[in-house]
Amino acid sequence: MEDTSTPLTGEEEQRYRAVLFSELGNKIADQGWVRYPAYTPEDRRRLVDVAHRLTTYWGQQVLVEAEDQCRVRLCLAGHEASPRTLPARS
Repeated sequence: MEDTSTPLTGEEEQRYRAVLFSELGNKIADQGWVRYPAYTPEDRRRLVDVAHRLTTYWGQQVLVEAEDQCRVRLCLAGHEASPRTLPARS
């Protein structure tokens, strides 16, 4: 079972999400995507929430892609990571 509690108070959580919205939004606006660490389920939920808020704010969809267990990539449509191909077996 995953721990759903957060060590942040409600006010701290709100401020942290506002910082993520601003900082990640600026990066996405500049380059079309941003990569950010997401070590816990709560981290991933925050980033998904930020992506939804940016989508609403910009009127353009911000996608969320899990790169691995510890990183998430947020990007505008058209800036998705190219699928990685595995080497062919001989």
